[in-house]
Amino acid sequence: MAVLLGTHPRFVDHDTGYGHPERPARLDAVLRGIEAAGVGEALVPVAPRPARRDELELVHPAGYLDAIERFCAAGGGRIDADTAASSASWEAALLAAGAGVDAVERLDAGEADAAFLVVRPPGHHATPSRAMGFCLVNNVAVTAAVLAARGERVLIVDWDAHHGNGTQDAFYADARVAYVSLHQYPLYPGTGRLEETGSGAGAGTTVNLPLPAGATGDVYLAAFDEVIAPVAASFAPTWVLISAGFDAHRADPLTDMGLSAGDFGLLAERVAGLVGAGRRIAFLEGGYDLEGLAASAGACVAALAGESYRPEAPTSGGAGRRVVDAAAERVVHGRTGVENTVENTTGSNHA
Repeated sequence: MAVLLGTHPRFVDHDTGYGHPERPARLDAVLRGIEAAGVGEALVPVAPRPARRDELELVHPAGYLDAIERFCAAGGGRIDADTAASSASWEAALLAAGAGVDAVERLDAGEADAAFLVVRPPGHHATPSRAMGFCLVNNVAVTAAVLAARGERVLIVDWDAHHGNGTQDAFYADARVAYVSLHQYPLYPGTGRLEETGSGAGAGTTVNLPLPAGATGDVYLAAFDEVIAPVAASFAPTWVLISAGFDAHRADPLTDMGLSAGDFGLLAERVAGLVGAGRRIAFLEGGYDLEGLAASAGACVAALAGESYRPEAPTSGGAGRRVVDAAAERVVHGRTGVENTVENTTGSNHA
């Protein structure tokens, strides 16, 4: 299967400052890992277009967008303790947000069967009105909103180790978009508890799996089989978008999860199979150990191309089964199940 590989040279110019974990070298690592996967014949390299203002405003208010644009035009700087922008960051953010919409247009035209977008800055922590967690504009949310506006039913699967609070906020009361997150808990940003399930028209369309440190691949696959697959069967999505963070890799310096690159390949295979070809897009989010990031991204892209690439063996035996059981009780049986009683704590801001 053909896979659009979307990236742009301007992403390197987004300067987060010396020593920042969300650094340009991450893009080189991802591309190196994809090359090592040996699926070059399946790749269709593309350069995305910038998001239009009307597309961005489906998620972010005009005043917020204006403020970020002015901040970057003035030279940028620190937005909070962890989130930074430079003079080139606004252009990079427009391209990162536009990459998904561009991929939709290309997939609609039959150019490929799936897309993997190597973008920065990442997006899933950006709420409609706040930049945070390394994120300025919510890339996956903009694409989901564009699709929803044309009548699609969109399932977002977020396997970044940090909860995508911005994406959840954008669609918490929206029945057109279902959001499922597998994340370490407790960890920044402190959201994503089991009982956060949506409100109003969106009640039940948010599903969180707050997994403990040390969760391994078998737990993630059980979460797919027992929670995500039933959600998809009920919701009947026409598109699947993946917030593909790779910071749940066991070598990542910012988290404490136990996954390997092989686990990400297996998970990508399952998630991609939820919808037909031409309706699957993965967005790069976190991942800060460069070797783990490279191997994991390669396994993910190979899975999108219909190939099996396992640079590391899958993992098993870690914690988290109890959380999967509790989430399955909510999704399948409509019961509360076992509550997550871990205290809500926060750490450093990480995509």
